[in-house]
Amino acid sequence: MAARRITQSSINWTALAERVPENQKGFFTAFKAKSDGYLRRMMANPETSPKIDWDYYKARVPVQGMVDDFRKKYESLNIPYPTDNVTPQIEQQEKQSLKEVQEFVKQSNVRIAGYEAEVGRLKGLLPFEQMTLEDFKDAYPDQALDPLNKPTYWPHTPEEQLDYDDSKVPKEDAHH
Repeated sequence: MAARRITQSSINWTALAERVPENQKGFFTAFKAKSDGYLRRMMANPETSPKIDWDYYKARVPVQGMVDDFRKKYESLNIPYPTDNVTPQIEQQEKQSLKEVQEFVKQSNVRIAGYEAEVGRLKGLLPFEQMTLEDFKDAYPDQALDPLNKPTYWPHTPEEQLDYDDSKVPKEDAHH
């Protein structure tokens, strides 16, 4: 008979517990307790099956050859340990996930560098209280009024401009 024993736990519960969020601690504790229960029940069984005293049964069973037949069948019984055909799939998923994580980290580092550059640019600007209209136009060209290239009319809202198109604005239902 094939037997496989766990000599020690291959799970680092402490490292796993550090990664569990606070709102999931109860679930984690229940999972660990269930896992420990399974391990205890498995370890309570002997590594090999107990030896059978065939001579004892041969002396007690009146039918000739019955014990020998059982013994022959019992000793020829072979229960193979299940083959592991899932681990390669898991390893492939792990490699794929690792590639995705590395790609995400690379993209995140690019975004972080862009955000740090933007923060540096914003820190280098004059405070709004000290800016003139020209300083504001230099810092925010898309938001500033540009009377030379794109003049606007008072009150400088989109609705009051000559090129305003009210067909792009959703109409409100008239309440009668």
